[in-house]
Amino acid sequence: MKAVILAAGKGTRMKDLTQELPKPMLSVQGKPILEHILEGILDTGIRDFCIVTGWRAEVIEQRLGNGSRWGARIQYVHQAVQDGTGKAPELARKFVGQDDFLLTYGDILVKPETYQRMIVRWREGRLTAGADLASTTTSANRFSGLVTVTEGQDVTQGGLLFFDDDFNLSRLVEKPSPIQLDELRQSGWIVTGHPVWYNAGIYLLTPALFEYTARLQKSPRGEYELTDAISEMVGGRRTIAGLKIEGRWVDVRDPEVLASLQGAS
Repeated sequence: MKAVILAAGKGTRMKDLTQELPKPMLSVQGKPILEHILEGILDTGIRDFCIVTGWRAEVIEQRLGNGSRWGARIQYVHQAVQDGTGKAPELARKFVGQDDFLLTYGDILVKPETYQRMIVRWREGRLTAGADLASTTTSANRFSGLVTVTEGQDVTQGGLLFFDDDFNLSRLVEKPSPIQLDELRQSGWIVTGHPVWYNAGIYLLTPALFEYTARLQKSPRGEYELTDAISEMVGGRRTIAGLKIEGRWVDVRDPEVLASLQGAS
């Protein structure tokens, strides 16, 4: 298994903080966000990384280099046009090849054990036995993807996900409006007392994803959305597993969130 980290954005909500640094290189407790992510993924045994860079790419490349100091291999691809999360993974298609891969945004922080729990859940879909945590192959797994979720977030700002009894994805609604939320309640999709699942932005995927990103159309926001591709995968009867994140999950979206993390453990 490999890992792809999306780190191309400037992070305009960070204002002056990202004039000289890309958002994933902002420091949390003395270490760049991106480095926290890298080290957490390394704990799973994954050693091959592709980082999609854009704004101030040289800052990331100079800091992380080729990954040798972690015993890893890092390569970089540049996203020249910021046209959405749906097209950014395609830049790593050659790197991915025929392997399964972990995909994460470069500004999402979780406890390191989250990545290990993702791979344990992934292995529940294996059709053959054997192999270590990071070596699951596409042909041996009934899952085409895995999405992580968390509770207690404003789903109008992200993805609202629904799951079946096996906690496999059955529906995804991207940034539902208040009117859509009312309709979902009336139709029984949202039930009082049941969790409302928010897309946590960390995935495990097979190369099958690229069949769907290749034919994406721009959303009403004028961008290609990764969640549209995942919805199409579900519509195409591909099984997308779910996993609830335990413990810390932080979208480092603005200066206030960043400041709150400096004293956190």
